[in-house]
Amino acid sequence: MTMQDDYHASRRAHIEEQQRARQTRRRREMTVAIGSVTAAVLVVAGLVGFGVYKFSTVKDSKSTSAAPRTEPSAQGPAQGPGDTGAPIAGEKDWDTKKLTRNHVTTPVRYPMSPPVGGDHAAVWMNCGGVVYQKPVPDVNAVHSLEHGAVWVTYTDKASAADVKKLGDKVSTTPYSLMSPYRDQAGVIMLSAWGRQITVDSADDPRVNQFFTRYVEGPQTPEPGAPCTGGLDER
Repeated sequence: MTMQDDYHASRRAHIEEQQRARQTRRRREMTVAIGSVTAAVLVVAGLVGFGVYKFSTVKDSKSTSAAPRTEPSAQGPAQGPGDTGAPIAGEKDWDTKKLTRNHVTTPVRYPMSPPVGGDHAAVWMNCGGVVYQKPVPDVNAVHSLEHGAVWVTYTDKASAADVKKLGDKVSTTPYSLMSPYRDQAGVIMLSAWGRQITVDSADDPRVNQFFTRYVEGPQTPEPGAPCTGGLDER
């Protein structure tokens, strides 16, 4: 082999080595580029996924907070201790949202007798287990109902035994009051805010049901308000 042949062989080897080096560099650059693109895609996918999650979370939160509240029915699940939640037969109820609660100094004409809510006097009848011997003003008794009291009323057709038994129950039950009432449909009636029932006698089991459910019950517009320090019998 001549010196010229050696030169050409060496040159070809050098060129081939440079080509291999360039190919290796290109492969390395392609690998880095592909890795970068992959990483970027993963980052974008992660951001999109997080955004969808946050949007769903916020949407669900708004849906939950915007869900309307439903008021417990007169025979609903909100009960006091000892209340089985069983329906009270013959009970009447009124939409408590439509029973206004303004303090007034003028007479009020109530759509029911005895009244179960509405505008009333600024001072309540004392209702810490008080048995009144004379009729009491509607406007003051309604304020007592607003505080969570049960009001027992009766006509002159009620028997003396029933009046005594009901009086004994009221006198041992805070947040209750009792008084005669001339112009009511039933002989014995029990009223709470937005709730009312007529019973047959003091022994009617619905009396205890009504007391258990509505003495400071879930219908009370002003829970914790006092039943003392108000108006006494005049």
